[in-house]
Amino acid sequence: MRHLRYFIIAAELCLFAAANALAADVKVIANPGVAATEISSDELKGVFLATKTSLSSAGHVEPVLLKSGPAHSAFLKEHIGKTEAALETYYRSLVFTGKAPMPKMVASDAEAVSYVAKTKGAIGYVSAGASTTGAKTLEVK
Repeated sequence: MRHLRYFIIAAELCLFAAANALAADVKVIANPGVAATEISSDELKGVFLATKTSLSSAGHVEPVLLKSGPAHSAFLKEHIGKTEAALETYYRSLVFTGKAPMPKMVASDAEAVSYVAKTKGAIGYVSAGASTTGAKTLEVK
């Protein structure tokens, strides 16, 4: 029984470490026209939950989300605090009540970088290893 308890604790620690490593594998990107070089966690969450449509240092901003994948899951867990299902329900309620449109969703890191690079005010996220040529990386504070 004691060994089982130690095994369970070790497994939980491994899962916690894996989740933290996954979160570190995401970088936030923005259109080069966005004046900011960093964004606070609260501002980032506000942008992706459609409670902020502009930033004091960057003007109008538009969120760009990945449709799925490890980077998407890590971003939601680390920065938004919602599951994929909860975020989808949240956005549907905003659309239904007329408070906000559905955000732009793309299928891959390459699509995210391409869209963000050419869309004024766009802010998105990609895997840490993705090329961000044409977009700039924002530091999350």
